[in-house]
Amino acid sequence: MKPLVAIVGRPNVGKSTLFNKLAGERLAIVEDLPGTTRDRIYADAEWNGRVFTLVDTGGLELGSEDKIMSRIAEQVRLGIEEADVIIFLVDTRSGATEADVEVAEMLRRSGKPVVLGANKADSHAQRMDAVEFYALGLGEPITLSAISGTGTGDLLDAVTDALPPPREAEGEEEYAGLPRIAIVGRPNVGKSSLVNAILGQERVIVSDIPGTTRDTIDTLVEHKGQRLVLLDTAGIRRRGHVGAGVERYSVIRATRAIDRCDVAVLMIDGVEGITAQDTHIAGYIHDAARGMIIVINKWDLVREAQRKAEEAAGLEAAVSLKPGGNLAALEEEPHDADYYRALVRDRFKFAPYAPVIFAAAKTKYHINIILEHALRIWETRQQRISTAQLNEVVREAARRHHPPVVQGRPMRIYYVTQAEVSPPTFIFFVNDPSLLHFSYQRYLENQLRQAFGFEGTAVRLEFRERQSDRGERDERKKGKRVPSRR
Repeated sequence: MKPLVAIVGRPNVGKSTLFNKLAGERLAIVEDLPGTTRDRIYADAEWNGRVFTLVDTGGLELGSEDKIMSRIAEQVRLGIEEADVIIFLVDTRSGATEADVEVAEMLRRSGKPVVLGANKADSHAQRMDAVEFYALGLGEPITLSAISGTGTGDLLDAVTDALPPPREAEGEEEYAGLPRIAIVGRPNVGKSSLVNAILGQERVIVSDIPGTTRDTIDTLVEHKGQRLVLLDTAGIRRRGHVGAGVERYSVIRATRAIDRCDVAVLMIDGVEGITAQDTHIAGYIHDAARGMIIVINKWDLVREAQRKAEEAAGLEAAVSLKPGGNLAALEEEPHDADYYRALVRDRFKFAPYAPVIFAAAKTKYHINIILEHALRIWETRQQRISTAQLNEVVREAARRHHPPVVQGRPMRIYYVTQAEVSPPTFIFFVNDPSLLHFSYQRYLENQLRQAFGFEGTAVRLEFRERQSDRGERDERKKGKRVPSRR
């Protein structure tokens, strides 16, 4: 599991600015593919050879009706609960405030490693003023400027030094080689109910309160002679109402299970419809190149709502509800499986390969179908294609639709080979990867899917330059004439 590094602090100290600076310039992060538009509050990052997930808590403040201090306390509590290392960001211009002192006290009591970052230290005088933060009792403040990036390298050095040693997930050896199926989704969409339906017993506490389950629970299951591991993920338990910040933070918890799984079952509340959080989680599954199944849960409630709407409107003028609409309102669009499936395809354009299943966890409707799809996708991810077959398909694809030409230079595909399974990864050796357009990459991916399947799983296509072509390009840069090759 990748360790989690959370940036916490009071409002306006530069948390989001620091996150954007680190994710945008100083770290190697997972690149967003076109069509996966979503708010990023996390980034998979690498520094000093350590890979971790960086989390921005700047967007996690609760409703405006809360007082500032309570918002800060809640934000810090969330960071403490999840993080392996915490970056506590303070403002050198305003100095140590009462809020900083209270947050520092919470962090000291947590026992979690804390890196103290003194932001907005843009001048020598401001860097000297940072010494007052020693009084917080969290060690040496590292001066930095999130806007310019000054000092961020020192900050990251301290973060990686504080990370726990690399570790395998618990139970890794015991469950080695078995399919790992993660049940993910927003709080209260029915994840635990699905696990209980699969197990046939109340192994996981089920509650209508979002975020009842606190941790990921691994459960060994056997389905039609095949052993598999279920990873039940959770929202976050919180007394009282569940605010927007808590729900957004549940996405981070889901990512940790996604990193460990082979196939992720993304559960969506069929009554509430598709939300931004659903697309956040789906985007992470896609970026992580895991298998994906989209389950529209509570389908029994959806159908019951439609039936009542049709009765109220009369059979001749039967109308029903759009997903996510007000259950008391009547809309023009039919609320059937085809409509919902089209809606899913529109919202998750970046993952057209993911099958859509309509289910009801509490009544066990389509539960076996979910498991069968998950196991089939797992098998697909192990599929290995011979180099000869791959090159035959790619040559025919290039013949039907020629590679792009940029400023008179055509991209040439010499050969392709499969480098890995789970996920299926294909290496294309070309004359110049910079000539590749995303649309042509998508075309090649579609051709591979058409020829070999890969239903339900992301695939990775990497384009590398042949060594001889790199040498020719270097010679051209030096102004030397290089004879063209056919």
